[in-house]
Amino acid sequence: MPHPCLTCGACCAHYRVRMHWMETDAAGGLVPHASTEPVSPHEVAMRGTWEASPRCIALDADIGRRSRCTIHALRPQPCRDVLASWEHGQASAQCDKARLAHGLPALTAADWITPKIEVVVVDAIDLADAPSPLPAMPAAMLRA
Repeated sequence: MPHPCLTCGACCAHYRVRMHWMETDAAGGLVPHASTEPVSPHEVAMRGTWEASPRCIALDADIGRRSRCTIHALRPQPCRDVLASWEHGQASAQCDKARLAHGLPALTAADWITPKIEVVVVDAIDLADAPSPLPAMPAAMLRA
């Protein structure tokens, strides 16, 4: 089952993402400085998240169908802090609120249940005792 965030993207198109400017690569952090805009003397925000209808510049998504963060490995701490509901055994008010705002149902614990695959291990059997689907071969043909 794919991670539910890969078919969502609601949080990235719902919340304002504000962080200390030290999180940007211009100051030795990870977040690409070019993806941010200043909001105070010591804080920046992800571009697009301070609009009337927020949508992060790093979001590549069709909300509710497919979603990916183009800077996922470099995303700021506020993004890292938002967990998908029930991913770690409890609901996330932030996740639920963003999903509902985009007309998506809140995630449930059942969304994280992966189907069990049963693996059957069979011991080696003595082929002499096993029934053969093929007719028996004359012993002369089995000799090398």
